[in-house]
Amino acid sequence: MVSEEKTKERSSELPQLAIRYFKKKGYKVEQDATHEGYSGISRKFDLIVQKGRMTQAVWIRDWKRTIGVNVIINLDKASADIGLTNPVMIGEKFSDHTKAYANRRGMTLLTKRQIAESLR
Repeated sequence: MVSEEKTKERSSELPQLAIRYFKKKGYKVEQDATHEGYSGISRKFDLIVQKGRMTQAVWIRDWKRTIGVNVIINLDKASADIGLTNPVMIGEKFSDHTKAYANRRGMTLLTKRQIAESLR
């Protein structure tokens, strides 16, 4: 029972940190956003952040494992399907292939540590 509570606690920690991070940087934040893409498929995002004319989709993956390139490709496709560029992925750590893909595509990768340090 205690471990179940800790899991729930942990799973809500990173999204809350991310929201604080974006608000501190002056973004408007929409949580648990679902938008229908040009393809007709409903796309779900943990956050949609907006600052000025720039709007970005955000996926948060609070996993204890490395985020692989397939996940970042799916975020890229989902974001493009709703007409947004430069999506943001937040996670614990990223594979080298993920970093290379994100760099080529102009995507932002943020780690929990980077967010926590910027909020200090």
